[in-house]
Amino acid sequence: MVAVDSGFPRSPRGALKLARALVAAVAFLCFAASRAPGAYTALAVMEAAITVLFFLLYLLRLDQKLSWLFWPLADVFNSVIAALFLLVVCLFAVIVKTNNGTLAGGVFGLVLLVLCVVDAVILFRKISIDGPRGTNTPAK
Repeated sequence: MVAVDSGFPRSPRGALKLARALVAAVAFLCFAASRAPGAYTALAVMEAAITVLFFLLYLLRLDQKLSWLFWPLADVFNSVIAALFLLVVCLFAVIVKTNNGTLAGGVFGLVLLVLCVVDAVILFRKISIDGPRGTNTPAK
């Protein structure tokens, strides 16, 4: 049976993950409605999917069961790499601005960029590289 961490969605990290997934979904809808090029929509969909998967990982406490990977550090790398991709793609979407939907998607993408950076900073401050790996608890 899978244990559920019912407090995680109400924690700052859980709320930040939910906000990232929601803003990524809104950016996807803006890009899809404006018939933007595939790179814009693909980035938004992938960011939403990966964020939801990390949310489920922490919600179901799978990070403790799958201890072969240091999940908080993988989450930090995901946030940093997503921020870099979002910076390039969303700035390009805002600068090119083929229509208002692309502009709105680019702006939501830039908001998502800020959320990714905040998520990475908060999690990086909470993890301990020197600590024992068996007692990983998600940073709340």
